[in-house]
Amino acid sequence: MVHCDVSLTADRAEESRPKAGRAMHRRLRRRKALSYHAMLLPGVVLTFIFCYIPMFGLTMAFQNFVPSKGLFGDQTWVGWQNLTFLFSLPEIGRIFRNTLVLAVSKNVIGIILPVIIAIMMSELRHTGIRKGVQTIVYLPHFLSWVIIATMMTDMLSPVDGAVNRLLGVFGIDPIYFLGDPDIFPLTMIVSDQWKEAGYGSIVYLAAIMGIDTTLYEAAKMDGANKMRQVWHVTLPGMRGIVMLMVMLAIGNVLNGGFDQVYNLLNNQVKETGEILDTFIYELAFGRTRNYSLSAMAGLFKSVVSFVLISTGYFLSYKFANYQLF
Repeated sequence: MVHCDVSLTADRAEESRPKAGRAMHRRLRRRKALSYHAMLLPGVVLTFIFCYIPMFGLTMAFQNFVPSKGLFGDQTWVGWQNLTFLFSLPEIGRIFRNTLVLAVSKNVIGIILPVIIAIMMSELRHTGIRKGVQTIVYLPHFLSWVIIATMMTDMLSPVDGAVNRLLGVFGIDPIYFLGDPDIFPLTMIVSDQWKEAGYGSIVYLAAIMGIDTTLYEAAKMDGANKMRQVWHVTLPGMRGIVMLMVMLAIGNVLNGGFDQVYNLLNNQVKETGEILDTFIYELAFGRTRNYSLSAMAGLFKSVVSFVLISTGYFLSYKFANYQLF
């Protein structure tokens, strides 16, 4: 009701202005909006150059592409044969399984863990301690996977790695974290959360800071302890941003994390570590150099991701009444 009254008051104020004054006001608003659009222009141009123009290369997915003939040369059109051949490869089932295991695990934990970290940090009342904790948990995000892969190779070495030396103190035999096919996926999941969970908590912490503090005071007066305040006040207040992140995560079901896996993958763990992104890269730039098959695999992944994120948006609107647009 208050919102409606404010809107009506603003409309009446606009109507009560002289005609010349209204025209001047509209020009000022357009000028202000123009500055915002100018600020967005570089990002829009870069997105068009690096995201939309390369889409013309998707025609390779339906061709027997020969690089020497050029992108617009006289290429042989094969239609959906590349997709049929892709799904006939014996290793494709294993690659999809590895991708789903890593991607789903990372996305599910990558939503739950940052929420927990954000709630814990919001409860830190000492400013210095809170800033110190934030610095520690945010810092790994700014390290590239090339650097982290080098660190992990040294620290997780079964011979003289710091982690295995620590385990040896407790009488545990050395573990080949990066060479055991059964342990490699877990190593990828844990290291990914160590790198990204802290930084991912920023959006949730911002949502917590926006919750009305009088709700906590009312809950405290009703006898709610800290856990009940979190359950009945904090989590409902974060529902909107959590739904947004879940919706975005659904579209990443086939994103197993190329940078991480590519820098840590080796032949010993290829059975459980190779994912769709590394497979597409090897198709295009490995020994086969099959650009058409690589383009078809990438197109298939993009289409599936688009369908999944559209489905997630529909479900969030239908069952949680959440709208992004």
